[in-house]
Amino acid sequence: MSRPVPIPTAEPRWLGLDQLRSGLVPVEVSAWLNDRGSLTRAVVTACDGAFGVRLLSQGWGRGLPSERALLDQSPGRLSLVREVELLCGTEPWVFARTLIPATSLRGAARRLARLHNRPLGAVLFADPATRRLKVQVTRLTAQHALYHAACSHLDALPEAIWGRRTLFSYAEKPLLVNEIFLPAIPASRS
Repeated sequence: MSRPVPIPTAEPRWLGLDQLRSGLVPVEVSAWLNDRGSLTRAVVTACDGAFGVRLLSQGWGRGLPSERALLDQSPGRLSLVREVELLCGTEPWVFARTLIPATSLRGAARRLARLHNRPLGAVLFADPATRRLKVQVTRLTAQHALYHAACSHLDALPEAIWGRRTLFSYAEKPLLVNEIFLPAIPASRS
């Protein structure tokens, strides 16, 4: 009987955009990582309207250690963990993993638990009070748990992928959005 291969639990080194060395990030993904607007809106535009969201999972869980640290959560605290793919047609372009601490799902933020196949970005950027508190980027490889979450639905596994994560304040409550750029995403947007 064969044993299942364990998924790595390692985390990558996350850096602020200002910490990246010139030339480190591939040109193909640089504009996506540096975009300060709504990623959902940018993908819709680049996809000529053939945009969709595929809900992969949503439920209560604990974040990775670096996610909990960014959210200022103790290890025992739960978050609503939502994983989706942003699609162009049927092709996944972005894997997104959102963590919303249980303490953040109060008041206006409660609606974030009922998005289903609707994009989170449309809700966040519709509220002028939403603020970006911190943005970090990283390169993910097969040794990282987040790489496996992002690539588990792909037919061919890339050597590496890039992602960013943003700590937002929505309805004066923190939430964390990881956006991992998959190989099918185009290099440039018009």
